[in-house]
Amino acid sequence: MKWTSLNRAKIKVYGKKGKVLPKGFLEEHISFLQSTLTNDIASLKDGEFNYNLWLTGNGQPIEDFFVFRDGDSFILDTEATPEKVITQFTKIKLSLQVFFEDLTEKMKHVFLFGDGSKDFIEKMFEKVPEKFSFLKKENMYVARNPLRIGEDGFDIFGNIDELIKELKDYSEINQEEFEDLRIENCIPRIHKELREGFHPLEANIEKFAFSFTKGCYVGQEAIARVHFRGRTPRTLSKFEIEGDVRENDEIFSDDKKIGVITSVNSKKTKALGYILRAKAEQEKEFKTKNGIVRFINECHLSL
Repeated sequence: MKWTSLNRAKIKVYGKKGKVLPKGFLEEHISFLQSTLTNDIASLKDGEFNYNLWLTGNGQPIEDFFVFRDGDSFILDTEATPEKVITQFTKIKLSLQVFFEDLTEKMKHVFLFGDGSKDFIEKMFEKVPEKFSFLKKENMYVARNPLRIGEDGFDIFGNIDELIKELKDYSEINQEEFEDLRIENCIPRIHKELREGFHPLEANIEKFAFSFTKGCYVGQEAIARVHFRGRTPRTLSKFEIEGDVRENDEIFSDDKKIGVITSVNSKKTKALGYILRAKAEQEKEFKTKNGIVRFINECHLSL
């Protein structure tokens, strides 16, 4: 089993207690999240979570979140600073009775994966959650999250100081090694692959990041237009690299720009990037300013 510490913000989102709503109406904090984020928040049951993007009106990614349904409230897990999220959400909620609490200082976060991780979780929590669900024990949460690095693993967050002591006999990896696993497993990251200038559907994440049935949310028209039109012209892909290939290097075929590199691993052997689908041929080589990239495969996560 391997594990690492994650620096992630935690934000509680909740509504006004005791408010009685007409039949068919969502509580205001649920309605706010449902109309702001890309996935179906209203359908989450207590103990479930899903992955979401927060988009601009034209469908460009701002931040991403794992959203956990915790009773009548929600916990947002994000790479963004809590101050930024709370400030922006407070502005756009207008008169809705929605409240935010920064839990980041109260919640440390580790991620476990690999052989023996299920046994460890069963030992500490008495059972193992299903994928996209979580369990609570005292002030700890454990969530089975296959999206973090593209393989089965467990987020554990909360008051976990004593649990961390139990991890001393297991292999701890650093953030560089963790990032290399993300790249190897073809997982897009906010502000790397998911950023302005690239349509989110080019990252091939529609199966787990979007609801196409829940109705309107910010950026929904830009997403739906591309989704129902069919395949995107570009696709997120993995490459082998030679030379000093760097992030944001453009990819060329016969002096014509056909793509761009978005992430490079620490060993300078693998990279992620976008390329025209018409050029995505296995083992085909292309030039960049600083080296050569060789197409391996498109990025499609199988859950």
